Amino acid sequence: MPKLTHLPDYEALAEVRHQIRRFLHFSERVARTAGLEPHQHQLMLALKGLPQGVRPRMGELAERLQIEHHSTVELVNRLAAGGYVTRQRGDRDRREVLLSLTPKGEKILKELSLHHGAELRMQGPALIAALKRAIETRRRSHNAKRKLIAQTNRRSR
Repeated sequence: MPKLTHLPDYEALAEVRHQIRRFLHFSERVARTAGLEPHQHQLMLALKGLPQGVRPRMGELAERLQIEHHSTVELVNRLAAGGYVTRQRGDRDRREVLLSLTPKGEKILKELSLHHGAELRMQGPALIAALKRAIETRRRSHNAKRKLIAQTNRRSR
């Protein structure tokens, strides 16, 4: 893995992190304003946004949120108590627990998603620019390093 050795590499990565954190801060704030904890909103979004054919199970949501299974269960317990999600047993395998949003969950997720869409329209270009800069900076740094190695190899022959 190439090493970070130039200040532009660090600056570019720091800007990406800053832009991501700005969006996450917005997301956390708007979720709390709606009466949800940020992880609860993230679980609801992950549930609604599962790809076609992926079964809405605890394990799948834990993987998508990158949290432990027991933490997912706790989030689902809180969301179910609030009336945002429901559990039901699988048709084929009664041990399987499938999750779904309730109409209340659908409504609040739609409202939050509208706010997030508006924020992305405003702040998205800065995030995209930061990502492009970081990728380009790393590409240039990597190419310069390869060129230097090739020159050194030619001289040593």
